[in-house]
Amino acid sequence: MNLEQLEKGDTVFASCHIYNDGSIPSIPETALLAIPGTRGTIVEKGHLEETPEREIYLVRFEDDKLNLGPPTGCWPEELSVDGK
Repeated sequence: MNLEQLEKGDTVFASCHIYNDGSIPSIPETALLAIPGTRGTIVEKGHLEETPEREIYLVRFEDDKLNLGPPTGCWPEELSVDGK
């Protein structure tokens, strides 16, 4: 299975360290949101106006207590479907 086949509610994993780029105002800019292997849930997928040719995924990653964090925009290369 690949990312393009996934829908809202499906599980993905961070494939790299993911930091707040400033787009989540409720947490400090550059805060670490996920490390490689962190499980998350797709809450939306779509395209940014500036890059309509690239898909972006809105993902909520779990913390160490399995609580879902804030929705985070991720590029396909930042995610995996198998936790590797």
